[in-house]
Amino acid sequence: MDRLDWNQLRAFLETAETGSLSAAARKLGLTQPTLSRQVAAIEQRLGVTLFARVGKAMQLTATGLDLLEHARAMGGAAEELALVATGRSEAVEGMVSISASDAVAAYLLPRAVQRIRQVAPRVVVEIVTSNALSDLRRREADIAIRHVSPDQPDLIARLLREATASFYASEAYVAAHGHPRTADEAAAHDFIGADRSGRFLEYMRAHGLPLTTANFPLYSENSVTAWELVRQGLGIGAMMDDVARLTPGVVRVFEALDCVRFPIWLVTHRELRTARRIRVVFDMLALHLSGREGPQPPPGA
Repeated sequence: MDRLDWNQLRAFLETAETGSLSAAARKLGLTQPTLSRQVAAIEQRLGVTLFARVGKAMQLTATGLDLLEHARAMGGAAEELALVATGRSEAVEGMVSISASDAVAAYLLPRAVQRIRQVAPRVVVEIVTSNALSDLRRREADIAIRHVSPDQPDLIARLLREATASFYASEAYVAAHGHPRTADEAAAHDFIGADRSGRFLEYMRAHGLPLTTANFPLYSENSVTAWELVRQGLGIGAMMDDVARLTPGVVRVFEALDCVRFPIWLVTHRELRTARRIRVVFDMLALHLSGREGPQPPPGA
């Protein structure tokens, strides 16, 4: 048997992990037909059937399950090799991917990226927008902006600062419905909900707001969309104070309530921290997101 092709092995691994060709193709940045050919090729090369195709799902056969752990070990070794090689690179050029939540990616990262482009114009920045924690070891991102401290020993992190979030409404909403300042006034107002499962409602009640589902005429799990609904006067919503300061036409409400406080961590893999391009981007992000560059004006100011 010829040596295995790494691209085919990766196609097998990601299809096994995601359970579908379409999801694996998106993760690898391939078309679904290309990925399907790679899976078929490794099956042909090994002379076995690795997957049973059930509708759109790809279920591992008994043989596929037997080979999966071996493939994971080979994939882990290849990822480790790539991490070490990337970490030794001294060129301040090439791709650096940054993972961040949707609000941070949309509102805070652009100014940081603008500065990175000035300092390192040959670095290509990819912003991975996700509210889930990116797996840095599997190279889902090179650098992650998180609100929780990592617990993996091969990750290094820098606590940049403690950020705050508050409740906001548009000036038009306040003009039409009044300016609520205390928790007792909350029941008379509309809010933008984050989910329909009840978790966000419980969170709001835990912060002293006597709300019911009747106070939520709109929902959006995407905080950028939710913030736009707030900005256009459709209800009250929570947002990072950093973002609110960059948004004309919104005012803080419920000033009697304490701000919600949460940390901002900058995280990367230990090996990647030695790569110059990643180190430069990491340091520029740390400078910008820690607030040490001083207050920034709203866009267009």
